Amino acid sequence: MNTITISQYNRINLENPEKLKKLKQVCNDFESEVLNFFLKEALNPKSSIFPQSPGEKIYRSMYQEALSKELSGSFGYSELLFNYLKDKT
Repeated sequence: MNTITISQYNRINLENPEKLKKLKQVCNDFESEVLNFFLKEALNPKSSIFPQSPGEKIYRSMYQEALSKELSGSFGYSELLFNYLKDKT
C-alpha cells in the first residue's frame, strides 16, 4: 500500500495532474483498508463462504483483500477524502 505523511502531502503541488492521480490512488488505498476491516467482520469464520480447512484463514484473507481492492473507489470514502485533501492546499 502506498503511504503518504501529512508533511509529504503538504509538499505536493496539486496543479500537477500526476500528483492528483497519486493523491487519488492513496485515497483509494485508504478506502480499501477501511473496506477490508469491514469485510473481516462481515465474513467471520462462523458464517464463511469457505469450507473449514487448514488453509481457510489464508484463502479468506486473500479473498477479503482482493474484494476490498476491487470495491475501493466506489463507496465514496475515497472521494470525500480526496476532495477534502485537495481543497486544503
